[in-house]
Amino acid sequence: MDKITIKNLKLFAYHGVNPEEKENGQNFFIDIDYYVNITKACHSDNLDDTVSYAKVVKTVNRAFTQTSYDLIEKAAQIVADAVLDAFEPVTRVDVTVKKPEAPVKADFEYMAVSISRSRN
Repeated sequence: MDKITIKNLKLFAYHGVNPEEKENGQNFFIDIDYYVNITKACHSDNLDDTVSYAKVVKTVNRAFTQTSYDLIEKAAQIVADAVLDAFEPVTRVDVTVKKPEAPVKADFEYMAVSISRSRN
């Protein structure tokens, strides 16, 4: 199966357990790999023969920012569900949600959760 990748999609949202995270919000970075047969698009050069990454970004943005969640695990699941629900040709989606501003007293690049979900 073929794969389309979106790396480090920067979105501002209000996810987190702490009240200040829900009030002030923070930046998140999301990696999405979605699996779809793009053989036809490779030959036709026609946007209608693939799953547009621009449309996937709009779907992810809407799903990720419309509600506040305590856990990035839940936010990742919402993103995966949104992609699978919106794009029938997608057979699997891998989502990583990175939280570089996590309220942890340590020197780190980011905290992250990665999930993989397939169409049943």
